[in-house]
Amino acid sequence: MNRIIFLLLTILIVSCNKNSDPGTPSGIDLRQEMRDFVTGISAYARSYDSNFIVIPQNGIELISVNGEADGPLSTAYAQAVDGHGQEDLFYGYKHDDQETPVNDNQYLRSFLDKSKIAGNIILVTDYCSTHSKMDHSYTQNHNAGYISFAADHRELDNIPDHPNPITGENDRSIHTLADISNFLYLINPEHYSSKAAFIHTVTATNYDLLIMDLFFHDNTLFSADEIEQLRSKTNGGKRLVVCYMSIGEAEDYRYYWQAGWSSGNPSWLGTENPDWEGNYKVKYWEKEWQGIIFGNDDSYLKKIINSGFDGVYLDIIDAFEYYE
Repeated sequence: MNRIIFLLLTILIVSCNKNSDPGTPSGIDLRQEMRDFVTGISAYARSYDSNFIVIPQNGIELISVNGEADGPLSTAYAQAVDGHGQEDLFYGYKHDDQETPVNDNQYLRSFLDKSKIAGNIILVTDYCSTHSKMDHSYTQNHNAGYISFAADHRELDNIPDHPNPITGENDRSIHTLADISNFLYLINPEHYSSKAAFIHTVTATNYDLLIMDLFFHDNTLFSADEIEQLRSKTNGGKRLVVCYMSIGEAEDYRYYWQAGWSSGNPSWLGTENPDWEGNYKVKYWEKEWQGIIFGNDDSYLKKIINSGFDGVYLDIIDAFEYYE
């Protein structure tokens, strides 16, 4: 019996070691490292523009010091951001166009409401394409006090034709995140033949906030003049334009990617995300990776600032879960 137990334990240990990331750290606070990363990004950006908007997406547990909804508020983190983005709150958590299980919804809302009470704006992206479900998503989010976008493509490569008119449509000029009634999440411009076509399509809408990429699909940056054009709503109002940036994964199609890079080289570069080709886990607490993201004139964030964006939308905040 003892030999059988020993063999089973050996198999279990080997299996765990094969499935674990070799870079999994010990002796550091993974959640606080991500908080510090976001807080550093915020401080750097606001040294250039005190009104610069910072919105982390997912990883909402970081709003609590101990990771519990009833735990103490992480005050410095809450004050470093203007809002929180959350995917799949009402639709898409398990499968697109399917309602998120009640327990998962309530779990996320307990943290989102903690951030909301602290004064932050909650932006929800639900993934659903059936019109009745899109309507239900908007209603549920509105009732919860959140601003939402029902994306009918998870690739975020289109402007949905439903609802029409868009929820909360208005002709106001938007100056702060607190002013918005809706937003458009359009970070993949691959279906547009040119920047001009992309700008023309967006400016024909009345969304209060646009979340987009710094680069067009030909890898050219959007200029400050082009971002200024994108601020115009078709009814004469002005919108905010915020730039998407992944900080918890490296992307092999970005300007910073170097020939010869692969998992483990450089040392902070982890394994490829099996769900998103070309996206690699990173040891986000490492200074070399953070230096690519912010803190110097060659950094990703400085390019965003130079292009005149109103803020940044930070993705893969929940990278700490992978290492935990």
